[in-house]
Amino acid sequence: MEKQGEKRNVDFSKGPVWRSILAQALPLTFAQLVHLLYNVVDRIYIGHMGGDSLALTGVGLTFPIVTIIMAFTVLFGNGGVPLFSMARGAGETEKGRRIQGTSLALLLVSAVLLMAAGYAFRRPVLFAFGASEDSYVFAEEYLNIYLAGTVFVMTATGMNGYINAQGYPRIGMISVVLGAVANIILDPLFIFGLHLGVSGAALATVISQAISAVWVLRFLFGKGAVIPLAWADIRIDRELAGEIAKLGTSNFIMQGTTCVVQIACNATLQQHGGDLYVGVMTVINSIREVFMLPVSGIIGGAQPVISFNYGAKNYTRTKQGIWFNAIVGALYTMTAWLLIHLFPRVWFSIFSDDAELIHVGIEMLRIYFFGFVFMSFQFAGQSAFQAVGDAKHAIFFSLLRKIIIVLPLTLLLPEIGFGVRGVFLAEPISNVIGGTACFLTMRHTILRRLDKLEAGQ
Repeated sequence: MEKQGEKRNVDFSKGPVWRSILAQALPLTFAQLVHLLYNVVDRIYIGHMGGDSLALTGVGLTFPIVTIIMAFTVLFGNGGVPLFSMARGAGETEKGRRIQGTSLALLLVSAVLLMAAGYAFRRPVLFAFGASEDSYVFAEEYLNIYLAGTVFVMTATGMNGYINAQGYPRIGMISVVLGAVANIILDPLFIFGLHLGVSGAALATVISQAISAVWVLRFLFGKGAVIPLAWADIRIDRELAGEIAKLGTSNFIMQGTTCVVQIACNATLQQHGGDLYVGVMTVINSIREVFMLPVSGIIGGAQPVISFNYGAKNYTRTKQGIWFNAIVGALYTMTAWLLIHLFPRVWFSIFSDDAELIHVGIEMLRIYFFGFVFMSFQFAGQSAFQAVGDAKHAIFFSLLRKIIIVLPLTLLLPEIGFGVRGVFLAEPISNVIGGTACFLTMRHTILRRLDKLEAGQ
């Protein structure tokens, strides 16, 4: 295992591409699995606080706000990682250092602004998101503490990608594991031991993210980093900030549109079904996060490899990385769909022991996950566009699936006879249309261009 004091230069242009991707993806997938525990463990404990789903519903109402914070995190964090990888592949060390510094500066500034806005507007925002007077109590209780840790959340998540991009996926994994283990230990202590309830879950998350943030910065400023940060680098370079924001916009839109869809779903479900169905969607979102992890891990592991080889003008390996993403993602999502379809009660029961919630949720879970395989096509195409710097297509397909397809269907289907089922049906329809369109466009643009570049070498 890599240690912080050891420095090595990982060359993604050597060895089998699939091996380079898996060397990145496996630790990253494990790290993301552990990272998911930050929120999932909270929901599991909260869902079993007393058999009442209202607390879980209240926490679910904070998801759009958490998603907004993550949208800015990926905009300024993930947006810089492909640029950094291409700079490293091209041997531009100084540029790589300035990219890291600009990302961190942007993350810190936006974290402070988001925290202030969250405290100022949390009540009207939560009610706009579908809160009732009963569920608002729990939503506010969680958010009051969670917002205080915005700087830690954005720093830990936004900068960890630079550790992976330098070829240290295990160090990146440890940064997540440290915080998640702390969260797992602190959650039951604060929620049940100190009787803090929802506030305890939020406090455990904030402390855990602070631990992760310290670890990430300690590595990036240390001698073990291939391209280490210096305090002088933490400033906003306007030119690089524009490039980072441009490339990160696709991820920002993916998170931002997820936020918009979550708001629409919660508000529509509150109108047509009440707090019970908002709770069902909270559980389904949690299950979806769990099953999306391997896909996200493969994509996250492949992206620096693809970007590095594209920057090094090694187009054959660039194509191999893209196809590896698509094939492995499709095989996995088919398997995941079967597991969800055959054993829905098992997955739902993990997050709640409310009999009514489980009874209603099983049918909705099966509807929501139908056609899950097409999500892998969406992510394979999306990540390929981003990895080679094609921001235009990446942004378009982020908008297509959520804003052009999901959002209108979420609002329309319940009104034309589908009721609450229409909210859950919007997702699989968008997966089929959006995923197919994204992948085919990537196939006829990026892969064809790579074929021509390869032939001209």
